[in-house]
Amino acid sequence: MCQATVHLGDEEVAREITGMTLTDEGVRVTSFFGDPQVVRGRILHIDFLKHRVQLEPLEEGEE
Repeated sequence: MCQATVHLGDEEVAREITGMTLTDEGVRVTSFFGDPQVVRGRILHIDFLKHRVQLEPLEEGEE
């Protein structure tokens, strides 16, 4: 399978991600299993070979 893992800073916050949507609150991630979740961050880097999405945290009050 080719799902991705999502990291916020150094912490893994989601795995087996099949989709991502940018929202005003951050990044909404969906997976085969589990409910969608919104991660308060912005995309910093996507590595398609490693199936890894790196987010940086949003600053307080930043959207």
